[in-house]
Amino acid sequence: MKLRIHVTLKPGVLDPQGKAIEHALAGLGFGGVGGVRVGKLIELDVADDTTDADVDAMCRRLLANTVIENYRIERA
Repeated sequence: MKLRIHVTLKPGVLDPQGKAIEHALAGLGFGGVGGVRVGKLIELDVADDTTDADVDAMCRRLLANTVIENYRIERA
């Protein structure tokens, strides 16, 4: 089974990479862009019998820093 884990910073957490992209886009002439936030996408192939609890544990223990990040699990 293929999973996609979307990891994003929680609201209110400073995103310097997003700010850098926002400024670079403005410098390239793309006006009207704001609030850029950068996240990550992790794709996993897991056994069909992998439980939701196991996937959640993978996210909490390794794939996302739950202090500053949220994650969303998508089954492809």
